[in-house]
Amino acid sequence: MKKILFLLITASIVLTSCDKDFGDLNVDKKKPSEVAPGALFTTAQKNMVDLMTNSNVNRNIFRLISQYWTECTYIDESNYDLNTRQIPQNNWNIIYVNVLKNLNEAQSLIPSQSDAFYPPAVKANQNSCAEIMNVYAYAMLVNMFGDIPYSEALDFSKPAPKYDDASTIYNDLLTRLDNAISAIDEGAGGFGSSDLIYGGDMAGWKKFGKSLEARLAMIIADHDSGKASSIISKVAGDIITSNDDNTYFHYLSGPPNTNQTWVDLVQSGRKDFVAANTLVDVMNGLNDPRVPYYFTVDDAGGYTGGIYGSANNYATFSKPGDRLIAPDFEAILFDAAEGNFLLAEAVERGYITGDAGAYYSAAIQASCDYWNADATAYLATPAVAYATAAGDWKQKIGTQKWLALYNRGFEAWTEWRRFDYPVLTPGSEALSEIPVRYTYPTQEQTLNATNYAAAAAAIGGDVVETKLFWDRN
Repeated sequence: MKKILFLLITASIVLTSCDKDFGDLNVDKKKPSEVAPGALFTTAQKNMVDLMTNSNVNRNIFRLISQYWTECTYIDESNYDLNTRQIPQNNWNIIYVNVLKNLNEAQSLIPSQSDAFYPPAVKANQNSCAEIMNVYAYAMLVNMFGDIPYSEALDFSKPAPKYDDASTIYNDLLTRLDNAISAIDEGAGGFGSSDLIYGGDMAGWKKFGKSLEARLAMIIADHDSGKASSIISKVAGDIITSNDDNTYFHYLSGPPNTNQTWVDLVQSGRKDFVAANTLVDVMNGLNDPRVPYYFTVDDAGGYTGGIYGSANNYATFSKPGDRLIAPDFEAILFDAAEGNFLLAEAVERGYITGDAGAYYSAAIQASCDYWNADATAYLATPAVAYATAAGDWKQKIGTQKWLALYNRGFEAWTEWRRFDYPVLTPGSEALSEIPVRYTYPTQEQTLNATNYAAAAAAIGGDVVETKLFWDRN
């Protein structure tokens, strides 16, 4: 893949002069030769969040795969056509080039900053922030594809990098994450205003880092229960369990830094998506109070979803809710609902002591509070209450977590693969089973053919039905 298609332009300018000093006349101040690490960090953050927030069918179809939305006229992506629009390749390139490469460059420049303006503690904090974002991005790649280039990625001397074993990568990511968290000095600054998530608040980064550590640990729970237990028991008391601590990326009300869903659906005037019947039917059946916030009313004044995977009339069905498509609607990287669901699961797995039902209820309450919905009657509904809801703990937590992760399609897809709940079925025109991974980019098959072939064989075949190492059910 010619080092994952990095297009890095390096210019060498040799200036000669006779006896005159032209000063900075030949310096283009609008094109600096070196970019500050804070600017690179900002760019990486925004590129990562934009990818996960947008609804462009060339990049992010996770709301479709998770069956929150379905399409109207063009239904290819709802039926798992990943390659016509090169969706896996687009995700691969954005994360490697626009996110990880920027983070890598930022980290390489942090030490060279003046100690007078950036004391060692600040530099260490900046590196920790970049490391946490590195872990976030690499974990996404592993959870999309399985084995990926890692140890040889971002290395110009390795134009055709090998693929590393996904479980080995995960173990290293957890080590890197733990080291990054341990290096944080909450009394010192970070990236300041260049940090679009926490504004340099290192206490926030530490809590987010531990929450991410809990997420990754629980993802591997069926693969390495001992490691998962050790991590969860260490961080359980420090993860995000209150909406006051949610990890947000705040968009602005005017372009170009607006909510990407607004860009896709409002600014562009597109009418591509309606609610999927899969989600709306479940929510209606439970009298879920979040329905009016997730979706608009349909043409009959109620809430209905289009048939998943089929062509649907845009005017007939409910659409994404008004708050969701507001230009300044924030993106969530981790929230209290997710944190409490992780703790409920940890109790059920025997990793921590406590009341799984209490954490489960707290998770639902946090989700409803976030959407300004009243959870009182909902939590008392026998089909929702932990003691009486159908199924075992995986069905109870899996179903309610799927409902709470609305608008976070990637995390919803990951959790559905872990829990296997709710039970989802492909549409009648689906090209495959519901994907449990993305196929490798087409460019890899031509530009990194040998390593691609080895990776495809190692994971059991480069098809969407091949389960990842942590998907053991």
